[in-house]
Amino acid sequence: MTTTELPPVLPASARGSDFTPLARRVRESGLMRRRTGYYTASIALNLLGTAAVWVGVALTGSWWSVLLAVPAALLSSRTGFLGHDAGHKQIASSARTNRRLGLLLGDLMLGMSHGWWNAKHNLHHAHPNHAEKDPDVGAGALVWTPEQAAERSSGVLGWLSRNQARLFFPMLLLEGLSLQVSSIRDLKNRDPRERRVEGVLLALHLVGYLALAFLLMPPAVAVVFIAAHQGLFGFHLGCAFAPNHKGMPMPGPDDDWDHLRRQVLTSRNIRGGRVTDWLLGGLNYQVEHHLFPGLPRPALREVQPMVRAHCAELGLPYTETGLVASYAQALRYLDSVA
Repeated sequence: MTTTELPPVLPASARGSDFTPLARRVRESGLMRRRTGYYTASIALNLLGTAAVWVGVALTGSWWSVLLAVPAALLSSRTGFLGHDAGHKQIASSARTNRRLGLLLGDLMLGMSHGWWNAKHNLHHAHPNHAEKDPDVGAGALVWTPEQAAERSSGVLGWLSRNQARLFFPMLLLEGLSLQVSSIRDLKNRDPRERRVEGVLLALHLVGYLALAFLLMPPAVAVVFIAAHQGLFGFHLGCAFAPNHKGMPMPGPDDDWDHLRRQVLTSRNIRGGRVTDWLLGGLNYQVEHHLFPGLPRPALREVQPMVRAHCAELGLPYTETGLVASYAQALRYLDSVA
């Protein structure tokens, strides 16, 4: 779907809120209630699984340990998804508890700043796919608009932009490292108290992670394990976030979309069952998540029929596709921009 295929959209000031009736039905359904048991079990199992991987590394202590980088990466992605939910205050009713969970899951366990990522992610939710307001589609390693591509038509950046579609998946191997480096670089922008708290937690993660790797494995094995773990972690995390908005309509500076249209028209859902839900951390229900970011992850599947029916009543396009098809659409878009 492209912006030219969208139905006419009245200015927000010229219509009532089409989102209010849906929001009322969701609230009355009870789906917004916290799922404490689900998240307690998820966090506990994730911590136990991570500990089990490192016990396995200690017991193996050889090149066979590198194979454990695969479950380590899967568990790191689960940790990232849980940190994402904490950032949206899905887990606990208290903002303080959610923040503490975010610091534990993000800073201490992943070496990724909860404060930095949460601030950036909230901007994305407020203005999804808006080239001037959404940091996720700002010019960086990749370009998302012809205007961004035109500004880097020569040199290494020009070559990168022209080949970004075929380089997209290989570049995801660096995503985990990029998130950690960006977290450290952002510390200088934080207020002194946050800088101290997150700086200490990020340092503890780095020291603890390297200590475990080099104390439990020979140096060469440790280096390969770290490269495999971080590469697969970034790849998995990137693959989970990539299908959600890439190749979907991008509102322009003069577009006046209300909350419902701003979130639905720019988002893409991924079809699938429980395995897809697990692998993508619930982000496959991107439309529902963007409409109700505080909705606990287990409720996303339950609220989907309500959202789909509401969009059908309004004649609003509701995009849902398979996982492979979503990647194909995103890559075609990247190639067309370049």
